[in-house]
Amino acid sequence: MYPNRKTTVTAAALLAAAAALAVGCERGPQAGAGPSDAGCPATLAKAEAAVRQAENTDVPWTGPTTGPAAVPGRTIVYVAQTMTNPGVAGVAKGVEQAAKVTGWKVRVIDGGGTPAGIQAALSQAVTLKPSGIVIGGFDPRLTSQQVARARAAGIPLVGWHAVDSPGPSENPKLFTNITTKVGDVARISADWIISRSKGGAGAVLFTDDSIPFARNKAELIKRELATCSGVRLLAYVNIPIPDASSRTPQEVSSLLSRFQDEWTYSVAINDLYFADAAPALRAAGRPGAGPPFNIGAGDGDPSAFQRINSEQFQAATVPEPLSQQGWQIVDEFNRAFAGRPASGYVAPVHVATADNSSGATSWNPSGYREAYEKIWRG
Repeated sequence: MYPNRKTTVTAAALLAAAAALAVGCERGPQAGAGPSDAGCPATLAKAEAAVRQAENTDVPWTGPTTGPAAVPGRTIVYVAQTMTNPGVAGVAKGVEQAAKVTGWKVRVIDGGGTPAGIQAALSQAVTLKPSGIVIGGFDPRLTSQQVARARAAGIPLVGWHAVDSPGPSENPKLFTNITTKVGDVARISADWIISRSKGGAGAVLFTDDSIPFARNKAELIKRELATCSGVRLLAYVNIPIPDASSRTPQEVSSLLSRFQDEWTYSVAINDLYFADAAPALRAAGRPGAGPPFNIGAGDGDPSAFQRINSEQFQAATVPEPLSQQGWQIVDEFNRAFAGRPASGYVAPVHVATADNSSGATSWNPSGYREAYEKIWRG
């Protein structure tokens, strides 16, 4: 434009480039964002260290090794939020396996994923007058009348993902609640995105805000992603788990249309969203190995491991040790029946990928069965 003002133009170009870089750091990555776009070097280094530790598979048993011998002749009712939730179903299977060792009877009642269905299931469970009831994956505050009836009848309640924190709960009254620490799970799933993308990602978050536990996890994920200025949250997608199979494919198609190549990573509060997302991603010609690179912040069911190991629209999961937690439920009930306090055990957070799962379809700390069996034998 002004060939005789080369110096001025060059200076203006440099200023424009600097401004563009500043905008990029503030707004996160655009299409094709990569390591050179990372805007959070300190956060990135911290995330990489956390992920390396969480991917370690050599995890010894650090749970209980002492406790009461198995109390005979007990009956447990497992009230499930919905058995279509693979995490809920996986824990139920673990409870049934452990109960065979203690000689207890187990009955599973499916709440069907609706408030009315869960309330009816818990009412039925109380009416059966079992030795103990499992709150399987739902907030007991939504069933306060039924919980009060169980308490009046002297039936202990053990929760799985029932409240935000592991351990005993006074309000609502639970002998104990079994879960990994939701803050750790949320943090490591977000850190995996920060680490793998080298601090440059366009992310989508799938959640179910109808479940307080899941809503809290999603908020914590958002908070951790926001610690890296190079990671942009493109969309927060709220789909109730019972509706995931019908709504997720259409939502994924819409997201692909809106964001195209900007969408490079996804995180979901439960792996099942990626099972339902796969057909839409496949139909759009997206490669199974990504992008988008998808991580489930729970629960690490077998189908999630299969998708990860075969590189079919899921790259990682933060698995709950579903079988171990089912065995822990039985052990916690046994402590309640024997008049002992809860064990206080919380499983460590773990990240499973194709590189460290060795083709397995679950993750559990080693040695838990042997430890519990030894305790129950007395």
